[in-house]
Amino acid sequence: MNARLHDNSIIRRRRRELAAGAVVLAGLAVLPLPIADVYTRNLIILTVLYAGLSQAWNVLGGYCGQISLGHAVYFGVGGYVSTLLFVRAGLPPTIGMFAGGAVGGVAALLVGWPCFRLSGHYYAIATIVVGEIVYLLFLNWDFVGGATGVYVPFKTESLVDLQFRTSKLPFHYVCLAFAAACWIVAWVVEGSRWGFSWRAVKDDVTAARSLGVRVFPSKMAAAAISGFLTGVGGAIYAQYVGYIDPDSVLNGGLSILIALPAVLGGVGTLWGPLIGSAVLIPMSELSRSYLGGSGSGVDLMIYGGLIVVVSLARPQGLVSLIGVRSQAGGGAIEDEALGGKLGRPA
Repeated sequence: MNARLHDNSIIRRRRRELAAGAVVLAGLAVLPLPIADVYTRNLIILTVLYAGLSQAWNVLGGYCGQISLGHAVYFGVGGYVSTLLFVRAGLPPTIGMFAGGAVGGVAALLVGWPCFRLSGHYYAIATIVVGEIVYLLFLNWDFVGGATGVYVPFKTESLVDLQFRTSKLPFHYVCLAFAAACWIVAWVVEGSRWGFSWRAVKDDVTAARSLGVRVFPSKMAAAAISGFLTGVGGAIYAQYVGYIDPDSVLNGGLSILIALPAVLGGVGTLWGPLIGSAVLIPMSELSRSYLGGSGSGVDLMIYGGLIVVVSLARPQGLVSLIGVRSQAGGGAIEDEALGGKLGRPA
């Protein structure tokens, strides 16, 4: 009886989350309509894009507990693959983005195969090293343009080619669709057998193994999904800015920027990446725009200082301000859920 009531409670909670997601999606869809300022629209687009990218990172870093600081690799690879297919083979970016995502997912598997044998900060350091290796490789690889990068030629105003010259508004909906897809993936994962397995791996690897969880395949699955979504985001970004080079899509600082919204918003939660992006991305862009021109680094000091304050004041993430617990699924994994979801080998 108690188990049935518990299951009904989880179902009701997940339905409420889905309804809340639909409301937020509708709100974000109409948000830029009354705004004519190009800079403000650009700020909204970047915020929504990074919300999706951070949610993609959250699949691996939040739910599975593998703190990756090399997601710029998947972002950059996805951007390069999509762009090169468009420039050299004429493949529309609406198709090329999935090719970029697939290569991003494969790259995540290649990184995870040796690195998942490490744990804790050793794994995080390994992802930084891999990111620097890939950055230097692309910087000196003539086939992908080297340090010069690749320009995306404008052909015609087209949704298929993701090229919009007269207005930024269509890109808002492209990025919103991407962020919504990432949120849906996280929502599905959170309530699935995979999600329970990944959270068990995150909490205690030894205990997870004793419950029949196959730890290494679980990590690899999370990495593949995270890498695929990040690669798709990189492809969208490349079309948005119209130019990519190693410094813009493979820089180590980008990996930090992808992870930070989830970390500050609340890792392992549905709303953490969105809330974190809504705070961090405007803060970053506005401080850089209004204070970065001095050359004294005041914008970076203010940005960094605010991050430290938020981290100290709300170590569980900004989602705690609205009553959302930092653990995915509404708290620690319940014994009943563990017995029901993880009792068989994954």
